[in-house]
Amino acid sequence: MQNDNNSKTDTFLHTKKPFVIGLTGGIACGKSAIASLFSKLEVPIVDADLIARDVVMPGSLLLLKLEETFGSDIINEDGSLKRKRLREIVFDNHNPTFVARLNAIMQPAIKAKLEETVLSYSVPYVIAVIPLLIEQHLEHLVDRILVVDVDPKLQLQRLMLRDSIDEKLAQSMIESQINRETRIAKADDLIESDDSPLDQKYDVVVKLHKTYLELAKKI
Repeated sequence: MQNDNNSKTDTFLHTKKPFVIGLTGGIACGKSAIASLFSKLEVPIVDADLIARDVVMPGSLLLLKLEETFGSDIINEDGSLKRKRLREIVFDNHNPTFVARLNAIMQPAIKAKLEETVLSYSVPYVIAVIPLLIEQHLEHLVDRILVVDVDPKLQLQRLMLRDSIDEKLAQSMIESQINRETRIAKADDLIESDDSPLDQKYDVVVKLHKTYLELAKKI
């Protein structure tokens, strides 16, 4: 009889929805680096950016919609998305309508896949890396918000270097997102990103990890 009860308990734990930490921050703020520290603690990472790549694979319906909306020059010869060209079209024109169109195509599919992936885990909590968490009003998908904050000058330098783009395009991409102050105001937890070695952030992440494990027990 005792074994039956244990079996029922195990089944309940297996099907329990994980506690979801929404990790967000401005573009090039260091979200992936912080997520990698949680990964070292064996916390599952669900990355909306990776999902965004999956949903526009060659031949996909979403890629076709992007081509119809923004033109055939966003498609490489092998049928894949030419991401740099799409960024140039959307952000170089400083046209909010282009950003809205892009989000209208991409965000519903990303959101659906994100929810599906989170629910596939049987763990106390997961880290959901969602760059546009606040912009897209996706707070209802997470139980707690962890913001990675960065100095604006450092953010601009990182983005220009990472994407090999000029300052004008980089600044336009940054300005298309919600402002820093609003993002910080939404944070339950905050990690400062700077040029110090990543390992120096590990102790902060470990403390948050312990907090999240305790919070997960309460849901």
